[in-house]
Amino acid sequence: MISSEIQQVEKYYTMISEYLVKYSMQLVGALLILIFGLWVAQKISKMVAVLMARNNIDITLTNFVSNVVKVLLIIMFVIIALGKIGISVTPFVAAIGAASLGAGLALQGMLSNYGAGLAIIATRPFVVGDTIEVKNVSGQVKTIELGYTILINEEKVEITIPNKHIVGEILHNSFNYSLVKGEIDIAYNASAEHAIELIENVLKDHELVASEPLSQVGIERFADSGVTISYRYWVPTTKIIETKLAVNGGVYSAIQGADIEIPFPQRIVTINKHDLDS
Repeated sequence: MISSEIQQVEKYYTMISEYLVKYSMQLVGALLILIFGLWVAQKISKMVAVLMARNNIDITLTNFVSNVVKVLLIIMFVIIALGKIGISVTPFVAAIGAASLGAGLALQGMLSNYGAGLAIIATRPFVVGDTIEVKNVSGQVKTIELGYTILINEEKVEITIPNKHIVGEILHNSFNYSLVKGEIDIAYNASAEHAIELIENVLKDHELVASEPLSQVGIERFADSGVTISYRYWVPTTKIIETKLAVNGGVYSAIQGADIEIPFPQRIVTINKHDLDS
């Protein structure tokens, strides 16, 4: 039994030795082709990325195209290297096809995310830096990947959304800015025009409040205790909270400084004396 195992080992050793003797130069050539291919793929992918960046193409699309070019070039040089050492790639292609079919059936959800990612990259309904809202989730786009998109909201919380939940849904895109709303009540005997002018000045003087779209200030409604002045303005999405707090403080100080009364909530109750006597 031991002698048969030794003979088996010698047989494999002889086969490997003959193969190395016969294909030694081919192996060296294949290795050089592979190394050269990796270098060429890296260089060309970088050139593609630089060229697309120079033409102001979206960073997500740039990264995707450069990576695809790199992978395709590497696959091409691997096929050439395998052919150099006498290995036919036809069985590998068939095996890859069968494996791809099985993986596609097993990973339908993941592949649907990738397909949606390709649709987002191709159609570009939004880009990195835009502020979007989808399925009641909103934030500024931080990263667009093939499988998912990462948003960051005003609380600096990252939100990861699978791309299949974005494509085909109703999408709100306010680009780099988000809308902020505020309101304050003034007494009925106060000048609404003066209050509106004061609030407009506060919004105009704040550096983070966008000049385009224009801020809007006006009478929102006639409440029980006073006139409600509403103001709407746009700010960078990542600066919502700090800007809102600063603007509200400025509005309150401006209204108080102008001696405009801010009424307390009040309710008038009428008591019928006849009901008390009875």
